[in-house]
Amino acid sequence: MTRQDNFVYLTFALILLLLGTSLAQQFFDHSVQRLVQSATIVTLLVAVWGVDSKDFVLRRTFIFPVAILFFSFFGAWLDNAGFDQLYLLLILSFFISTALRTAKQVLFTGDIDGNKILGAICLYLLMGLIWAVIYTLVELSFADSFTNTNATSQWFTLFPDFIYFSFVTITTLGFGDVSPILPLSRFLVYLEAIVGQFYLAILVASLVGSHMSNFGGQPPKNQ
Repeated sequence: MTRQDNFVYLTFALILLLLGTSLAQQFFDHSVQRLVQSATIVTLLVAVWGVDSKDFVLRRTFIFPVAILFFSFFGAWLDNAGFDQLYLLLILSFFISTALRTAKQVLFTGDIDGNKILGAICLYLLMGLIWAVIYTLVELSFADSFTNTNATSQWFTLFPDFIYFSFVTITTLGFGDVSPILPLSRFLVYLEAIVGQFYLAILVASLVGSHMSNFGGQPPKNQ
């Protein structure tokens, strides 16, 4: 895995998270959902943070099951100890740092290729996941901040609902089945919609700028 193909793995990891979370919520119990999320975090870790490290330990295949189990048991221990919000903050920090690292590689740098286009898509998906974690934290901190969500205090049952709501918001679809009630939750919702639209504008500007830079740097053709 190199900088020329790392976003292929990241795309796979993000799709695994979105699809796996939905399937786990519909067909399995919460323990399976936690395992899916742990597996995805490990995959994200390898796809983004391991790209520049030749000796990155998580690249070794036999480490994957150990790392997945560690993240799963670590998260379960924090939940049982009443530190579920701390675990969410750790996930939020990881998503934000991953998004920043992705943006650094994708936006306004170098030539446009298929890997960078995938990276731009990954960054958009990461933004939706970041807001989903924030919404989950808000709901756990201030009960009934949103309508039509699971009536539970367990973050891993709220998180799938807010993944759905976050992507409905960032794409400005606005179905209205889940709605913010408190002023703080309303602020976060319209802020996500604004950031999502600005990202698309910045992405277009980045692609056009890279294209013009490449075009301008080409030597003139012989007459």
